[in-house]
Amino acid sequence: MTRLQQEIPTNDPLNIAEQKAIINNAIANNKDRPGAVMLVLNEVQGKIGHVSTPMQAYIARKLKIPLGQVHGVVTFYSFFQTQPRGKHTIKFCLGTACYVAGVSQLIEKAKQSLNIDMGQTTADGQITLEECRCVGACSQAPVVVVDEEIHGHLRPNKFPQILKKVQS
Repeated sequence: MTRLQQEIPTNDPLNIAEQKAIINNAIANNKDRPGAVMLVLNEVQGKIGHVSTPMQAYIARKLKIPLGQVHGVVTFYSFFQTQPRGKHTIKFCLGTACYVAGVSQLIEKAKQSLNIDMGQTTADGQITLEECRCVGACSQAPVVVVDEEIHGHLRPNKFPQILKKVQS
């Protein structure tokens, strides 16, 4: 067993046969095409939902390119995720109007209520907290987007109601 294989967490897609097959198919289908790195990463992200560090190393090795090249693409483009996301996503708008209206208090309430930080997912895999830029609902600031639903004029004391909806 190689060192890389020893460092792969048991729940990583590389250790799950169906998901490893998805990665291998993405590599096989795109390895000889221009922009292969981006094509493979897009396909893997789309089908698995994230590109973990071990997955990045595996893709780099299979494409015979430096790991830094794959990692550079993953970290440059914000749509790539390196961790699994929750079933539900709660995004906090950090646009100027929302910031001024107190979105930071909502973020603190969410972190406290769920016992996770921004960018993390609850242990049960249900909720991921994320920051986002302006969602175009400035007149409703502060705004939180739960999955695809906008919740405006939100105050910290109302946040538990949002969580109850998501968790039920």
